[in-house]
Amino acid sequence: MRIRLEKRLTPSRFMQVATPIASVLLTMALGAIIFQLIGFDGPHAIYETFITPIVAPYKWVDVMTKAAPLIIIALGLSLGNQAKIWNIGAEGQYIIGAIAGAGVAFALPNAAGFWIIPLMIAAGIVGGMAWAAIPAFLKTHYRVSEVLSTLMLVYVALQVLSYLIGGPWKDPNGHNFPQTPPLTAAQQLPHVLPGTAIPPGLVVAIVLTLVFWLLTTRSVYGFSVRTVGAAPSAARYGGFDASRTVWTTLMISGGMAGLAGILEVSSQLGQINLGFPSGYGFTAIIVSFLGRLNPIGVFLAGLILAVTYVGGQVAQTAVHVPEATAGIFQATMLFFILASDILVRYRLRVIRDAPRVARAEAVA
Repeated sequence: MRIRLEKRLTPSRFMQVATPIASVLLTMALGAIIFQLIGFDGPHAIYETFITPIVAPYKWVDVMTKAAPLIIIALGLSLGNQAKIWNIGAEGQYIIGAIAGAGVAFALPNAAGFWIIPLMIAAGIVGGMAWAAIPAFLKTHYRVSEVLSTLMLVYVALQVLSYLIGGPWKDPNGHNFPQTPPLTAAQQLPHVLPGTAIPPGLVVAIVLTLVFWLLTTRSVYGFSVRTVGAAPSAARYGGFDASRTVWTTLMISGGMAGLAGILEVSSQLGQINLGFPSGYGFTAIIVSFLGRLNPIGVFLAGLILAVTYVGGQVAQTAVHVPEATAGIFQATMLFFILASDILVRYRLRVIRDAPRVARAEAVA
């Protein structure tokens, strides 16, 4: 008996939905086994990581707060990924967007008008787009892989951040800690919307999810992006410019990362320090693939990954698992979702070998 992979005529819609769910369940099962083997209470660790943030209402605000930047960044990445444009450096664009938005705030320290926060947000978006423009230029003019250029620019962004918070932007009242001065009250968004438990970033994420759904499923631009990714030759025949797609998708993904960065600073942190680069830009890659590059799926995947962030912290306290627990689960999910992609494009076919006697008689 042999097992053979047969290519499907069209990708399986059932598998596109089933494999992300299976990836989460397999991650939970494997995690329970691994933690049990290394001396922890495996089922308890899984419960605290994946279930407690969902059933405990006091954790919902934390989950929504963590989900907002993941969803916003992943929406931009998913658009580029549909065109096979792999922006691995959203973390750098997230950092530069926060720096650009905060730069406006520090340049106008006494501004108190209603316009200051929109101006900061606009600067954050432009900052992320400008950082993404570098790999877009390198790819379209010199055929430099955007995987390498975007990733390398993350480390440049980290150095820019380190220089600013340890030099020109260092808080004179910060007791020599590398951090910027706090934003003024007029420059900060509330942690949650008044009268609710919803962070403002999540509202932005919900609106953008609808916008990206319309863009990708109901517009010529969305069709062109998918065509460039699926069939470059057909895209050229249809008049879709691949270079333009590179520029637009990287600009959009960079702008979304920059938007997430300045929203995080303005609504949650109030200043920038060395702990600001939280890895959201890298985790958003997992969110994008777990959500199957679909805006609605990305929104749900962002909530799931946010649960692992919050649940990982809960499990540290309750079960004393390592601090890297959330990262372990996130990496495992990515492994399973990428490994299971083969079932989307291929079906398993069991071939039973003929008995040896029958084969021998056939030969004779």
